[in-house]
Formats: sequence, C-alpha cells, structure tokens
Amino acid sequence: MLVLSILIAVILAVILFISLHPAFGQKPSKKTIQHYNTIDHYHNGTFSNIIPTEMATDFRSMLPVLKEFLRGNPNRQPKQAIPVKPSQFSAQNNNKATKVTWFGHSAFLIEIDGKRVLLDPMFGKAPSPVPWFGNKRYSKELPFRVEDLPEIDLVVFSHDHYDHLDYESIKKLKHKVKQFVVPLGVAGHLKRWGVERKRIKECNWWDEVEMAGIGLVCTPARHFSGRSLTDRNSTLWCSWVLKGKDSKIYFSGDSGYGPHFREIGEKYGPFDLTLMECGQYHEKWAAIHMMPEETVQAHIDVRGKIMFPIHWGAFTLSLHDWVDPVERALKAADKQGVEVCTPMIGETVAVHSDNLPKRKWWRKQFQKNT
Repeated sequence: MLVLSILIAVILAVILFISLHPAFGQKPSKKTIQHYNTIDHYHNGTFSNIIPTEMATDFRSMLPVLKEFLRGNPNRQPKQAIPVKPSQFSAQNNNKATKVTWFGHSAFLIEIDGKRVLLDPMFGKAPSPVPWFGNKRYSKELPFRVEDLPEIDLVVFSHDHYDHLDYESIKKLKHKVKQFVVPLGVAGHLKRWGVERKRIKECNWWDEVEMAGIGLVCTPARHFSGRSLTDRNSTLWCSWVLKGKDSKIYFSGDSGYGPHFREIGEKYGPFDLTLMECGQYHEKWAAIHMMPEETVQAHIDVRGKIMFPIHWGAFTLSLHDWVDPVERALKAADKQGVEVCTPMIGETVAVHSDNLPKRKWWRKQFQKNT
C-alpha cells in the first residue's frame, strides 16, 4: 500500500510539474483548434507531414538503439569545450551587406538589408525543460552575452522543440525583439512566457509575409513537434525562405528528406545560401532528420549556391560521433561539386564574399581530444 501511495504521489507530482512549469509552453485553445480543422494537413487534433512519416518506436525496433546507447561512444561529444570566436555587435546596423553568424546547432543571426533576424535562438546550456538535466553545450559558453545583444528586428522559429525554442532564452530576449514570426500554434508558448500577441505573427505552410521589410515564406519541413507528453504535433513545424533586396537564404529547420525541397527550389530558388540540417540523425529516425548525404541533395534540390551545415556543434542528441555530421556532409558535397561554408561558432560571414571560411577547425580540436 505504501509503495502504491508513493507511486501515485510521484505521478501526480510529475503531472503538476508539467502543468505549472512555464517551460512546457501552452497548448492551442479550443477556438484555435477549430480554426486548424479547416487546414488540409491538420487531422484529429494534430498536424501531419506532406508524405507518410513514421518512426519505429516499438520495443523490437528500438532495442538495437538501446544496445547502441548502452554500449556507449566516447566520441559522441568533445572531451573539452570547443572553441568559439567572440561576437561583437554594434548598436546600429547601417551595413546593408548580408551577413550570417552561427551560434551552434541551428541558432543564427542574419543581418540583411540593415535588419537583424535571429533564427531559432536557443541560447540555453542544455536542450531541456530542466536545464540542469540533459547534454550540455559543447562550447560551455556562447560567443556573446544575451544581455549585450542589440535590438533585434525579427525572431523566427522553425518549431517548438527544446533545442530550438528555449524558455530561458525567450525570457532574456523578449524585451529586445520587435517581432516574432512562428509556425501555427507556437504563439501560445510565447504568450505564456510574456510576449504580447501583437508582436507575434503565426504562419501556415506557403504563407508569404513581409516583416520589417524582409520577405518571409513559411515553407514545409518533414518533422514533428511537442514539448510534453500530451501535445505531440499540436503545433506546426516548418522551414523558412528569407528574401532581401540582394540576397535569398533558405533555412531548413529540422527535416527528413522529402519532395518538399524540390518544390521549394522550383518556387523560390535559387538561394545564395542554404542553412541545412545535417546532424542528430540515425537510421531509425531518418524520416525526421536527414542523413548528411541527403542534406547535400536537399541543398541541390532547393537550388542553393553555398551550403552551410547546421544542427551540429552544440549538443549531443543522437549516437553518432560529434564531428560525423560535418565530415560526412563535406565528403558528399565534394562528390556533388557543392561549395560548403564552415565558419567557427561566433564567426560572422559575408554571404557574397569571395573568401568564405572553409577551414576544418573541428579536426584540430578533435585531435586534441583523442
């Protein structure tokens, strides 16, 4: 009886914690769900992908993954903090040249047409609702302090997973941001965290909007969403097209490979730069995270000029070596004749430069660790 009582108490405590802790976000309201019911890719309370997208999660399918996990891999993360290049930002952005600065994983600052745009600004120490749990950031520190960031014109999110949408980051950022642009349903999370509704623009796939003078298109991705045990696929996931006067950038978000890349390329390509997911993959979940070789093909499909591999270099979320994503992407890109840009975390890159950073900085660091 005592054991049963303790078990019930633990379950109730977990339910209460998930209900009250703001990091878990906010589910869409009944009124919002009624609106979603008119959308083609929304059925029975959840969003769906363009093509069938299943992950094998039964015990028999996941047993090899469990064995792989228990066996361990000493190279899943670096043995010491990886290097970063300190980032410095002026109060005014008067330079009209298009520049990008990578902060690890999928977090970017895009400077375009004199505007500043943050993509998936996850600046926390770990991708978790409880930051003291979970795999910690490889670099230990960011190349800047969030408090030192200048005013941000737009913050754009691809979906609501913890490694992309971080509660603590939003708390620190929200007073610096003029406008947030998110896929359907994600506004609820931001509103719970103190962002006024008038500063949030929600988009469905293929919506075209102009914010702060920057053209944005919410384009499909092949993924899923959710922040707790009961809200899987209750919000939308997406990729983004950013259009300035002289530059076009494609941001893949998280995605498995699919026909949407070619469709996006046909409608909005070519792109000066593609920010393409290449990490945290596994054969068991290839439908929602591309293999690096597929990353290169997706870049070709969207008609990209320069490819920037992302979704690596910050956190361990899969079982592969931490450098495998970029190494495999480079090898595939070389075979396909694709030009790849590989700056350090914190290094600012001019998109139209003839001298893009291509040094293999992680190899030197990796050799020190082995």
